[in-house]
Amino acid sequence: MFRPRRRTVVLLVACALLPPLTAASCGGEPSGVALGTAARGTVAEIVEASGSVTARAAATVSSPAAGTLAELRFDAGDKVTKGQVVAVIDSPAAARRLQDAARAVDAASAGGVPAGGTAGFRAVQRRTDARADKAFAAARDAAGEVTDAELRAALLTQVKAARQQYQAASEAAGAAVRSVQRGVASLGQAVNALSAAQRLQAKQAYDLAEAAVDALTLRAPVSGVVQLGGTASGGTASLSDLLAGPAGATTGAAPAQAPLSGVDSAVPVGAVVGAGTPILTIVDTGRLGLAAEVDETDVLLVEPGGTATAELDAATGASYEATVRAVDLLPTTSARGGVSYRVRLTLGKGSYADGRVAPTPRPGMSAIVRLRVREAADAVTVPASSIVSSGGRDTVWAVRGGRAERVPVTLGVQGEDVVQVVSGIDAGQQVVVGGADQVSAGQTVP
Repeated sequence: MFRPRRRTVVLLVACALLPPLTAASCGGEPSGVALGTAARGTVAEIVEASGSVTARAAATVSSPAAGTLAELRFDAGDKVTKGQVVAVIDSPAAARRLQDAARAVDAASAGGVPAGGTAGFRAVQRRTDARADKAFAAARDAAGEVTDAELRAALLTQVKAARQQYQAASEAAGAAVRSVQRGVASLGQAVNALSAAQRLQAKQAYDLAEAAVDALTLRAPVSGVVQLGGTASGGTASLSDLLAGPAGATTGAAPAQAPLSGVDSAVPVGAVVGAGTPILTIVDTGRLGLAAEVDETDVLLVEPGGTATAELDAATGASYEATVRAVDLLPTTSARGGVSYRVRLTLGKGSYADGRVAPTPRPGMSAIVRLRVREAADAVTVPASSIVSSGGRDTVWAVRGGRAERVPVTLGVQGEDVVQVVSGIDAGQQVVVGGADQVSAGQTVP
């Protein structure tokens, strides 16, 4: 597991040293006791975290029913806009259901008086109720196989509303039959109520079957670039891992099987498909982002609006600007038990040190994200090596009058290399920056 590392970058820091016989330079290896001078500068505290590039949104368009892929109107790499027809599925089963429903509508329109008196009425009503239950169940099952979340929800809502309307009509027919039995209603009224229920059931079955056929015309749920097939391909990250988060959108899809070696995984036109077979995936790369896993020890320092830079394995030497959008409230736990929180960032443009424009990343590319979490301008700074913990307090060995003196200090922005001293010493104060274990109180320091 990548463990985030916190460090401090000093933009403006001066270092004064004693002669080389007794002190080493700030950048060199100390020889004995090394001395430096506290200076003023701008200090930025950086938290490093592993991350990956995310797409704004993505959606896998899958077959809503068993059949064949009759049309595929776009190829890999093509751009589509939301609502465009991207493919058409030919489903004989759905077509048969629509034809059967049409014949049922014609039969219901013919009407007729049931034989057998009120008993005949009840028998016809039971058969009508049974047909309605079967039609609603079939429509609900068909809707459940639709992978476009919005379309699936709309179809299920239509089924629910149709069932409620039919129940009301069926109850009205039953009430009319009971009124005939009590002698408070005519046979004609019962016939009209039962006929209305039959016509409504047949019309609703037709409408639901027609909606299922219409769903075979697949439309783009988001705008973006086409990728043929689904998103799973033998060990790759899941689609949800490649999205920017709440702003991203993905439809549910049946898990795709890993493609055979040397065989194109895309579904060709004319191929047999099942309900849930992924046809194509649309990826919206209009706004790329980053998802960074920040350790629990650092996440409280990260705030929305903060800035960061990112380096990608795929673009060695390039640096990309980023801005923190949000920090997740719930943690993620690694296989090793470490707790981290996902930080979501908007990814900006990248460039190389020589000014060249960096390439546009692809979703899923790995990155090291450096988040600027705190900054202190015109601060008193000392090397982190000068800080010594003593009795639970942070101290430095200050050199005053040529002798070493332990001075308690309060630290501010800090990291592995340089820290801010909020109180205890001032700029210009000489401090021991190397060989602190060789110093004792009152010791003469040349």
